[in-house]
Amino acid sequence: MATITECREALTRLSENLARAEGEVRGAAALERTLSCHVTDLDTTFTGRLAAGRIEVDGTVPGAPREKAQIRLRMTGDDLVSMVDGRLNFAKAWASGRVGLEAGVRDLLRLRSLL
Repeated sequence: MATITECREALTRLSENLARAEGEVRGAAALERTLSCHVTDLDTTFTGRLAAGRIEVDGTVPGAPREKAQIRLRMTGDDLVSMVDGRLNFAKAWASGRVGLEAGVRDLLRLRSLL
């Protein structure tokens, strides 16, 4: 099972990947939105923002997110690490319910290029 430190490192790597992205992916990552990632097996939520093409993690809170972020992710720590490492396909994991993504319709349409 991935640790909180490994999950934070995975989010940092994902942020770096988004910052280097080009084309449609860069445009989708350029959203300015609040963001939460609930790591279900650790029952911990990372909170922050998607801003200027990067993920800025502000902190962690125990349990499910206390406030509703504009973009909400839900998955296990192992799935988070596997996705960032390229071993788990986000679109397939999302379609099967293994990974949760909630956002407004417009945001989902923009984020589809990240999937």
